[in-house]
Amino acid sequence: MLELALLITALMFGGTVLYSFGFAAFVFNALPAEAAGSLIRRAFPHFYLFVTATAGAATILLVARDSVSSAIVGVIAVTTVFARQVLMPAINNATDTGDTHRFKLLHTLSVLITLVHIGAAGFVIVRLAGLA
Repeated sequence: MLELALLITALMFGGTVLYSFGFAAFVFNALPAEAAGSLIRRAFPHFYLFVTATAGAATILLVARDSVSSAIVGVIAVTTVFARQVLMPAINNATDTGDTHRFKLLHTLSVLITLVHIGAAGFVIVRLAGLA
């Protein structure tokens, strides 16, 4: 179970890094701004489901073996639900209404959450590798 949790956490880490620094950057460089924004808006709900599912699975797999790692990935899952259900609609609303100040503030918050998720998942991976 520990090895499976390690692999799932690594999948979440890699997927988050790839989406954040690879896919999103590529889309904004390859497409006009309006098309890129529309595509990213459609992709984010799926990205958040991926993070929630992998973090949730890792949480369950780690409960009996490493409560600290389980709690960390559990927090990732919960904050991702917040990002998907609360923050993302607020960001979209700010974009749709032209409220650039609110958009910048909320987008910065979403970026910070994602960076914390990446750091936390990396910490868990290293911690689990030491237990394996």
